[in-house]
Formats: sequence, structure tokens, C-alpha cells
Amino acid sequence: MLTHLWFFFFLIAFLSSLFQWLGLGNEDAFSGFIGAAFDMSKLGVDIALGLIGVLCLWLGLFKIAERAGIMKVLAKLLGPLFERLMPEVPRGHPAIGSVTMNMGANILGMDNAATPIGLKAMEDLQTLNPQKEVASNAQILFLVLNTSSVTLLPVTIFLYRSQQGAAEPAAVFIPILLATTMSTLIGLLSVAWMQRLKILDKVVLAYFAAFVFLLSTFMVFLASLPATQLASTSTQLGNVSLAIVIMLFLAVGYWRQVDVYDAFIEGAKQGFQVAIHIIPYLVAMLVAIGVLRSSGALDGLLFALKSAVDALGWNSDFVAAMPTAFMKPLSGSGARAMMLETMNTYGVDSFPALVAATIQGSTETTFYVLAVYFGSVGIKKVRHAITCGLLADFAGIVTAILASYWFFY
Repeated sequence: MLTHLWFFFFLIAFLSSLFQWLGLGNEDAFSGFIGAAFDMSKLGVDIALGLIGVLCLWLGLFKIAERAGIMKVLAKLLGPLFERLMPEVPRGHPAIGSVTMNMGANILGMDNAATPIGLKAMEDLQTLNPQKEVASNAQILFLVLNTSSVTLLPVTIFLYRSQQGAAEPAAVFIPILLATTMSTLIGLLSVAWMQRLKILDKVVLAYFAAFVFLLSTFMVFLASLPATQLASTSTQLGNVSLAIVIMLFLAVGYWRQVDVYDAFIEGAKQGFQVAIHIIPYLVAMLVAIGVLRSSGALDGLLFALKSAVDALGWNSDFVAAMPTAFMKPLSGSGARAMMLETMNTYGVDSFPALVAATIQGSTETTFYVLAVYFGSVGIKKVRHAITCGLLADFAGIVTAILASYWFFY
């Protein structure tokens, strides 16, 4: 499926550029196509090289945690849940601990920690995969939950809104939480349907009830804060959480007489190898996305959507924010640029800008995560991962639009 999709991106981009060149007389149509291909090739390498430092740091710390037995403790605590969601992962396997840590980092909005931890989780799951080039059920579930993961603290969006002069930078907090929760729920249910997982099991429901309680409690706490303090509090919580995790790993490792320096160096070496390994996969995906964006195909889709909404007699004010939605599954930086462009064009507190910010926080970038995570372990056949990931994206984007009408219109 990934092969067909990758080719389809190039085909659409080429045909769109050809139409502009022949039909519209745009002499620069193919220069944009080629320029985007070269620019995205460089960007893919830059991103991978930029990950080396943080990968070395976190995989080094995780090697300490692994030797100290911390990962086994996490795996034991969540063993009953993952026995049902990931039945092929044995209870107590280190993968459960790394999956848990990744989800925790995503929930707290710690992007700088979530990616290397996620790569470690994918590597751990790969050790259990009998077909190394084909995504396992557990890997697919993990990837879909990662791309749609609930984010309690979308700090970067608050900061962008603040930089653009928003009256209340954190005004999109609750709409984003609703959207990202829905995307995660649909992502989980779609994978459960494809893999015939028993979601209604009493153990699974008990874990979900506990999660909902903790989530609700945290939401009440955040909602009680003044809007002006929410972004700074979120940043502080993230920093404090990271500092506690680092010192916990080091202290427990030292207490259990682990050679923490040697363990860190061993893990850091793995981080360097992972960063280099993902370059071809990342370049392949980013180039396809770049040429699609430069071809003008997305602009044509936006025009068609607005025409359809107007024909149905519905309110089409949200359509101005849809460039962010179109780019979100394809490119995180592209979606961010679209969001900022909408803020700049319509005003940071305008309805389109609020919708764009909510969409930006609703999900992760599916194709980027797929390229990086699956590419890090050499998976080529992704099975139903793309379908379930895009379904989660669609649910998050639709919920973001509806929530924005509810809160802001």
C-alpha cells in the first residue's frame, strides 16, 4: 500500500504541474516540482541529523533504565492491559515499558522526548516481529496511537498564538483536547476492529476508566488556571517531568550498581545508528509530500471543498483553515506553516485561525511518524497502519471543526 500511495503522490503532483504548464501557461510549474524535490531531500537529511543528539540522550537514558529494571516494573504494571491490546507481546517484555513512556511523553506534549522513546519502543516491538519487513499487529496499534495520541499540553500552539498577539493564547485548549481525544478513540477502535481485539474486556475497561479519571482530574486542574498562566504552567510541568524522569533513571541505576556511564554510552551509540538508518525512508516520504504541495493540487482540493460546502448551504467559514487540515497528515512543518499563514491572513483571533490552531493540535503527522518509526526498523509493508492512522486523523479534524464552531462561532 505504501508503494502505491508514494507513487500516487508523485503522479498527482506531475499531472497538476503538467496542467499548469500546458493549460495555464505557467512556465515555472515544473521548476517548483523539481525545486521541492531537492529542498525536501535536504530537509529529510537535516531532520535526521538533527535527531542524533536527542536520540543519543534518550536512548542512553533508556539503556540505564533497562539495566536498572525500571522498564520491567512499568511492563508489569501495564501487563494485564497490553495482554489484551497487544496479545503477541509477552507480559513483562521491555517493549511495554517503552510504549508506556512514549505515550506519557506525548500526553505531556514533550515532543523532544517522545520521538526517541517511540523509536526505542518500535525497536523493542521489532524483536518480537517474526516477519521483519511486515508491520506486526502490535507495531500498527502503537503507531496509530502515537499519531493520534492525546495531548494534554499543546504548548507550542499556545506559544505560536502568543507570538501572533492572541488575547488568550490558551483559548484553544479544550477544543484541542476534545479533538485529540476523539482521534485517539477512533484510532484505537479502528485498529481493534481490524485486529479483532476485545476492547469490551473488563480489564481493558478498568484501565480506561482509571485513565479517564486521571485525565478529567488534570483537565479540572488546568481549567482552574487563568488563561495567561496555562501556557507557562504547561511548560513548567513538562520541564519538571523530564527532570524527574532523568534523575529517576540515573538514581535507580546508581542505587542498583549499574555502570550508568557505560550504559549511557551503549544506548547513545544506538541512537546515532537509528538516526542514520531513517534517512532514506524520511527523504522518500518528504520528497513525495513536497512535490505534491508545490504542484498546486492542494489548492484545487480546497476550491472544490468550498464549492461543495456552499452548494449544500452549509457555513463555509471553516474552509479557510483547511490548508492546515490537508497538510497535517503529510507534513508537520507544512501544517504549521499553513496555520501561521492563516493567522497572518485573517488575524490570530479570527475564526479560521482558531480552527487552524485546533486542527494543528488534533493529531500528529501520520506519514512522517510512519516514515520515521517504521523506517527505523526496516518495515516496508505497513498493512492497515495508514488506513487506521488516516481514519484517526479524519476524526480529529472533523471534531476540531465542530468544537471550534461550538466554542468560537
